[in-house]
Amino acid sequence: MTKIFSVVVFVLLVVFIVYKQEKWDVAENVSPVAIENNVGAEQLGVPGNTDETWGNEPAVSSNGVLDLSGQELKKTPSYVFDKTAIQKLDLSNNNLDGSLQAEVRLLQNLKILDLSNNKFTGVPAEIGQLKNLEVLDLSNNQITGLPYELGNLPNLKLLNVRGNDYAPSD
Repeated sequence: MTKIFSVVVFVLLVVFIVYKQEKWDVAENVSPVAIENNVGAEQLGVPGNTDETWGNEPAVSSNGVLDLSGQELKKTPSYVFDKTAIQKLDLSNNNLDGSLQAEVRLLQNLKILDLSNNKFTGVPAEIGQLKNLEVLDLSNNQITGLPYELGNLPNLKLLNVRGNDYAPSD
């Protein structure tokens, strides 16, 4: 009987340690202010919340690519707009809707912007400020119109709007 009790206690102890380790792993990525204020998981970006990736921000590759494709994002993470050196931003195959944030204008070195396979319904006028943009892939979204400011993109070589409900105005 004592042996069984010892085994049960040991198993419970292991389960407790594993459970606490998972909590500690999450807590390492959370500010003390958030913990102190009892901020819920939804606001912290822990698994289950796909508004932003949690943990370490993905690094920009040596060739200037920031790949956030297939991350089930519902919103473009705000740190993206701080990475002004990127030349390619891949936000394809997520759950992004509405319109990309106007802060996209800060990405002045951007040459390729892939927003394909999302749920976007529009494009911000600020996209017209990306003078180096060469490729804009908006395919397979729910876009119904495009801003006139796209005409301000002198280097645009490819604009892909396939698979949208776009209806040109009369």
